[in-house]
Amino acid sequence: MTEDANRPARRLFDAATFIKSAPRLADIGEDRGGEVAFAGRSNAGKSTALNALVGQKALARTSRTPGRTQMINLFGLGGEKENARHRLVDLPGYGFAKVPQAVRRAWGESMAQYFAERQSLVGVVVIMDIRHPAKELDQQMLEYAVSRGLPVLVLLTKADKISFGQAKQTVARLEREHPLSNGHWMTFSGTKGTHVNQAREVITGWLQAAE
Repeated sequence: MTEDANRPARRLFDAATFIKSAPRLADIGEDRGGEVAFAGRSNAGKSTALNALVGQKALARTSRTPGRTQMINLFGLGGEKENARHRLVDLPGYGFAKVPQAVRRAWGESMAQYFAERQSLVGVVVIMDIRHPAKELDQQMLEYAVSRGLPVLVLLTKADKISFGQAKQTVARLEREHPLSNGHWMTFSGTKGTHVNQAREVITGWLQAAE
């Protein structure tokens, strides 16, 4: 991919700004414009992936205690903050054992409502550790997206932790066992920059198509 081809996506992501953290769905703001949701297990590297995509080290805050942060974090793209036309929505991490059962249940109910009702949602990025992909809750997240007919991009993070051959075999297996009719699996490394530009292009395409 040439630098010229990637320029619109770079402009959109490089100007990302933090909008707010919302404790409840009711607090995330108007259902307008276009937004892309990021979901993943608490220790899958979601914040690292988000920071790599926007080219900033700490826009999405990482926690030393996975599963502790249960806020919905919103980021505006293209330099917009108030009433941002394009947004990234960082959903609370799921699947961490130390989160109380009541919190896990409430999270599941909120996510089901979000995916069912949010009209500005145009695509879903699911973050999975390439060494431990497609767990039960990961598959549930994919099902939420499929039920709405939304495009899906699965970023298999921490791809630098295994060999190229292992990564290729893992992608082939996941494509065979969990085919995505409206999406695809992509290896990813926020620390090495693997497929950062390609992921930006996919997300930018979703947002532009929704306009």
